[in-house]
Amino acid sequence: MRFARYIPRSRPEAVPRWAVVEGRVVDGRAGADTVLIPIEGDPMGQWTLLSALQIPLSKAKLLPPCVPSKVVGIGTNYHAHAIEMGRALPAVPKMFLMPTTAVIGSGDPIELPPGSERVDHEAELAVIIGRRASRVSPADARSYVWGYTACNDVTARDFQKQDGVFARAKGFDSFCPLGPWVVTGLDPSDLRVRGLVDGTLRQDGRTSDLIFDVPTLVSFVSHVMTLLPGDVISTGTPSGVGPLVAGETVRVMVEGIGTLENPVVHRPDRSGPVA
Repeated sequence: MRFARYIPRSRPEAVPRWAVVEGRVVDGRAGADTVLIPIEGDPMGQWTLLSALQIPLSKAKLLPPCVPSKVVGIGTNYHAHAIEMGRALPAVPKMFLMPTTAVIGSGDPIELPPGSERVDHEAELAVIIGRRASRVSPADARSYVWGYTACNDVTARDFQKQDGVFARAKGFDSFCPLGPWVVTGLDPSDLRVRGLVDGTLRQDGRTSDLIFDVPTLVSFVSHVMTLLPGDVISTGTPSGVGPLVAGETVRVMVEGIGTLENPVVHRPDRSGPVA
């Protein structure tokens, strides 16, 4: 089942709502018949489908498909990407945190910060937690997962190299696109993950190439910090990461989920005059 958070395009001031997504997805793209059917209640718990209300996808603005208290990134988690970056395979998952202010939805612009000369796309499968998880076992980990979505773990590569840590390189506003929706009941063990820029395929991997699979990651992270409903674990990126330029459009396509699409722009100057 697919769940989306949205507001009507005609009412940008509206309170976000949850809906079930119905319609065909062909090669990651939603068909013209796709509609949102609002629900009443908690999509991670008890809810009721409001079948009388159907909203064409074209009339809805999709929001990030969860409201996380934290986003946990995992570095160097594909065998091919480790080789590409010239890194040894990690003995344990390499965790880092991304601020929730970096989270945007499908269609929102990725803003390139001034001062960085190399901002890369990183196509990833993201895990969304459905219930409080603390020190869970790998065998039980899947029962704590609500669903899956696509993530673009945008990275200012030059800042990453300068700093030696990830906080600035991955922490800019708009650097964590998520979407377009959440898919529940998906088997994450062998999904195709692609990254495209202006239609050109740059990344093409499968989650079967993960060094640490989803149950291992959920268990490992939960032994470090308590995971709450809506929290995100982004599972790492396949080989082929590359730079983004203002004016381009980047797409992350995850098999069984759909397409996360974001335009790339220069960050607007909102500094204003100094008082």
